Amino acid sequence: MELTKAEKQQYTRHLILEEIGLEGQLKLKRAKILVIGAGGLGCPILQYLSAAGVGSIGIIDNDVVEQSNLQRQILYTHQDIGKNKAESAFKHLQLLNPYIKFDVYKTRLTKDNALDLFEKYDIVIDGTDNFSTKYLINDAAVLVKKPVVFGSIYKFEGQVSVFNYKNGPTYRCLYPTPSIPSDGPNCSEIGVLGVLPGIIGALQANEVLKIICQIGDVLSEKLLTYNLLTMQQTLFNFKKNDALQIKALANDYEFACGLSKDNLVITLSALENQVGKYNLLDVREDSERKLYHIGGQHIPLGELANRVHEINKDKDIVVYCKSGVRSKRAIEILKEKGLENTLLQLEGMTF
Repeated sequence: MELTKAEKQQYTRHLILEEIGLEGQLKLKRAKILVIGAGGLGCPILQYLSAAGVGSIGIIDNDVVEQSNLQRQILYTHQDIGKNKAESAFKHLQLLNPYIKFDVYKTRLTKDNALDLFEKYDIVIDGTDNFSTKYLINDAAVLVKKPVVFGSIYKFEGQVSVFNYKNGPTYRCLYPTPSIPSDGPNCSEIGVLGVLPGIIGALQANEVLKIICQIGDVLSEKLLTYNLLTMQQTLFNFKKNDALQIKALANDYEFACGLSKDNLVITLSALENQVGKYNLLDVREDSERKLYHIGGQHIPLGELANRVHEINKDKDIVVYCKSGVRSKRAIEILKEKGLENTLLQLEGMTF
């Protein structure tokens, strides 16, 4: 494998770096990486790795571009709204670098496709925003012996690490078992400073380049936290927990967020066709309510247990939040408090 004249021109600033040079650029060209999630973290990861000349890049995402994404997912434009993220990312990235190969997967990562998919690539990059998928990524990567470049963001702070690198510690060494974030909003329900995923995603891309080119100190056994308000960076050391043995994927990774399999669910369109049949209960925060709502009573989840007596009980109740995390917890609370009304979760909210 060699670089063409056009590729040498494209990567000239790499070629004159002693630490990369021609040998390093050829390593990049031979590399195969999989980016899971083409959202806030995935966009800068994909842009920088495409620009760097990573030879084969897989993109997996079943989500579509929404207008609210554009505040931080700057790979996309208004023309991409409503289109699949993986496909849209590919169309933009091939214009940036026509010398590399892209594989587009317009689907969710699941326990049924993760192992086969990971086998095709050298490095797996976690650009996801939910705990369920992060545990799935970790377990599948351990089973097929692939390193994972991890990133996570929350409001003004991000985290970066490299898991399962040369049989090093994994995500479960930091977080052995999942916590259920049902008492608060998940990543899609909180604000995030628009530049944060750009910075954290760029740091993830940097770790990928270091791994491929075998330069620098890889963030294995280390967790980097970065706070944009204080500009404080902290590096935590942690060790592998040899007692944790992953021998197979779990039966179910849908433990952290989304609609409950046990609750009755109603769509917005079905609700609109049955106006007056239900009482609505909004369990989001005041700031979310002010931006947009579809009516009904408003009791934030954190206050619900102490305000159950205020709920209108003359009809069946439809509880809504954004993604289903808080409405699921709200229904649990209402049942614990002995509410006998039929309780339904509202599916498919996008505000």
